[in-house]
Amino acid sequence: MGHAMISLEARPIASKFWGIASPLLAIVVTVAVGALIFAAMGKDPVRGLGVFFWEPIKSTYALSELAVKATPLILIALGLAVCFRSNVWNIGAEGQYLLGALFGGGVALTASADTGRWIVLAILLAGVVGGMCWAAIVALLRDRFNANEILVSLMLVYVATFLLTYMVYGPWKDPMGFNFPQTKTFEKATQIPRIIDGLRMNIGLIIALASAALLWVFLFRTFRGYQLQVGGIAPAAARYAGFSSRGALWTALLISGGAAGLAGALEVAGPIGQLTPYVPAGYGFAAIIVAFVGRLHPVGIVFAAILMSMFYIGGELAQSRLGMPKSLTGVFQGLLLFALLACDTLIAYRVRVKK
Repeated sequence: MGHAMISLEARPIASKFWGIASPLLAIVVTVAVGALIFAAMGKDPVRGLGVFFWEPIKSTYALSELAVKATPLILIALGLAVCFRSNVWNIGAEGQYLLGALFGGGVALTASADTGRWIVLAILLAGVVGGMCWAAIVALLRDRFNANEILVSLMLVYVATFLLTYMVYGPWKDPMGFNFPQTKTFEKATQIPRIIDGLRMNIGLIIALASAALLWVFLFRTFRGYQLQVGGIAPAAARYAGFSSRGALWTALLISGGAAGLAGALEVAGPIGQLTPYVPAGYGFAAIIVAFVGRLHPVGIVFAAILMSMFYIGGELAQSRLGMPKSLTGVFQGLLLFALLACDTLIAYRVRVKK
């Protein structure tokens, strides 16, 4: 009896159709496996999938909550797309998000009852600066000492988390807060303006969508964006053409850090309204999946962020209504990423069975 060997053989030309359709196929696979998970746990699969894919879009209030969740994911994923297209592996957007929240929160805490609405702009600018500063550490260590940006950016997430914990347990702790680790609630003037009264959706969504349009112009219509992408696809060709790899590294990381910092400032001055130890919500890591499911393209990222927000809200609803564990959100996020990786592998390679 001969042994059958399964191998992957590179396709001569990858299918353009499947290059675009692959994320949709990954979603179908995720839904199918999700239904099996619900059935295995003794829950009605139709009701379970309804909680994830119908409940988050069935009313104006639900759509508003979806927008609140999608806003930070869109912003962070747009910044990450610039990095990944430039072949810079920023895995620590969560840390840059937290520094943006800290810088923005610090400015918000200076407000008093008679502060004007101009402070909102100062909070958002502080958030961008905070995220950029944290990303600049990664750029500096990679540039000067050739340190691995994956490890440096990831480790800085833990430093940022401890920094936030120190501030809310220490210097910024609310003296009137019954010893809870949190700052005082920010003044009304610092609140991010809402789009519709009575709903939590705020102008962060407009900023995120405008950022997607600006990034599209930057990547596909400017020479600087072209330089970044050439540096990512073919570093040797970029060097031959005289493009600066140092410039690409700093540009990509500062854009990425600034976008994540802006998301952090929007989050603490918007839906949260104060700094607490629960500001880290995993958006920085979920945005990596969003960036790849969206094919590192601004339009794709917007749709991928909406899908990921459905997973967040669906996970919360499955916990409260179906008695499912909270970790179900992470299961769906992981399923989607693995399904996408599998589909992408089959686009580039064909399976060969040899005797």
